[in-house]
Amino acid sequence: MTQATNQSWGGRFSEPTDAFVAAFTASIAFDKRLYHHDIRGSIAHATMLARVGVLTDAERDQIVTGLGEIEAEIERDEIEWSVALEDIHMNIEARLTDKIGVTGKKLHTGRSRNDQIATDIRLYLRDEIDAVAAELARLRHGLIELAEREAATIMPGFTHLQTAQPVTFGHHLLAWQEMLARDHERLLDCRKRVNVLPLGAAALAGTTYPIDRHVTAELLGFDRPAENSLDAVSDRDFAIEFTAFASILLMHLSRMSEEMVLWASAQFDFVDLPDRFCTGSSIMPQKKNPDVPELVRGKTGRVYGHLMSLLTLMKSQPLAYNKDNQEDKEPLFDTLDTVKGCLRAFADMAPALKSKPESMFEAARRGFSTATDLADYLVRAGVAFRDAHEIVGKAVAFGIEQGRDLSEMTLAELTQFSDAIGDDVFEVLTLEGSVAARNHIGGTAPDQVRAAASRARDALNALKEPNHVA
Repeated sequence: MTQATNQSWGGRFSEPTDAFVAAFTASIAFDKRLYHHDIRGSIAHATMLARVGVLTDAERDQIVTGLGEIEAEIERDEIEWSVALEDIHMNIEARLTDKIGVTGKKLHTGRSRNDQIATDIRLYLRDEIDAVAAELARLRHGLIELAEREAATIMPGFTHLQTAQPVTFGHHLLAWQEMLARDHERLLDCRKRVNVLPLGAAALAGTTYPIDRHVTAELLGFDRPAENSLDAVSDRDFAIEFTAFASILLMHLSRMSEEMVLWASAQFDFVDLPDRFCTGSSIMPQKKNPDVPELVRGKTGRVYGHLMSLLTLMKSQPLAYNKDNQEDKEPLFDTLDTVKGCLRAFADMAPALKSKPESMFEAARRGFSTATDLADYLVRAGVAFRDAHEIVGKAVAFGIEQGRDLSEMTLAELTQFSDAIGDDVFEVLTLEGSVAARNHIGGTAPDQVRAAASRARDALNALKEPNHVA
């Protein structure tokens, strides 16, 4: 079965496109979400063409008015998208020509679909980055506020998922915040490379028309035009870079999810997740399943896959544009949708965590979490660290045998391991004393946690957000 040749390029063809090929190569099913940005780019292009004399002011006004009406039609869901017209560009251009006649055919003067789609994606991604940045900032603010409230809540710190040393819950939350702060910086840095204008590169070599790309860049809020026309139409680094950012972000959210899942279990019982972020079991009435963090943890692999997809897509393409690049959109679009959904869930859920201080404190008491404090105490008393390490190891072995923590032993029991131990040792063996002793920048002492939260808030508020373009 065949169908009519596409009116935008059919002049040199002797037979119409096969119907399957037309459907197989069409992108309108997914690139229609770019309609707003395609129209923005076209309005800027027409405005520039009129400014340099390629279009008359009357033609420009016809085009701009027509495009505005088409956007309204799309938003009212009155447009019937045509696979025969392949993509968002030709669907809009065909509708424009239907509305205003031959003037609509002049819009494409001095550009190609190659530089048009590269521009559309950058415009779209730039707006989406701003939305992601806003959700990321909301999550960070929520974690900072929760960390301040939990600055003195003691919990066990882990290495190898074994009890290591006592920390505060607020300190742990600020570790999450630090991960997200790096992600935020990466995102805003990525935006700088997104914000470069490809339009004017045309198909690959530029155009013979007297265009002014700086005007177009200014109208669309780009920092500058792309320097090289070949690279401008074929570059997808910006999409790969965003997806790399997203992969690192989701890795961080997945680590947080894992801890939430563990902490909310009966075995840990450190936190309570709000009911609205959990589900029940169809057979076990007692169950409260942490579905949201589990699903975020699962979606991480989806985003990793999109990064590999884009890297593989680009790895052997010769310059300049190739049809392969049509495959860039679905991975990018799904990455954006996934990231925004995960961030929204976390920004609502993480600050609403309810700590269980008694369970956390009791868990920190188990596992000899102040053993390092005892070793440090002995070093300050003049014992070499390696000797102190051995002394404490023997004390821990005794505690395991007796079923008691170091802080629960008598002074006489402790001094059998070293005569350097005095009655002031219990000041460092308490959880409160251990935590308070880490009183330096980056430490877990409650005062340091509050100071770190304040600095984090100041740094977040000082982030220079990009200028938004309507």
